[in-house]
Amino acid sequence: MIKKGLKVLVLAGKDKKKEGEVIELDRRNNRAKVKDINMVKKHVKTTKEKKGGIFSKESFINLSNLKLINEKNKEKKEVKK
Repeated sequence: MIKKGLKVLVLAGKDKKKEGEVIELDRRNNRAKVKDINMVKKHVKTTKEKKGGIFSKESFINLSNLKLINEKNKEKKEVKK
């Protein structure tokens, strides 16, 4: 079971074969945010309190595209085609 703070391997998408740590989970929609994975650009408008601009942030990725990495044995099983 994938939980916040665990290391995962991305199985599909533009960040395939990259590793990262889960920083947020959305169980209702079966999605997770992984640190430095699936980065998107966010355009923010300037307000009185905050300066605007273009910021990069993580976006959600489906849990079916993630695989838990076994930290105890330091083993990663290769994904075979």
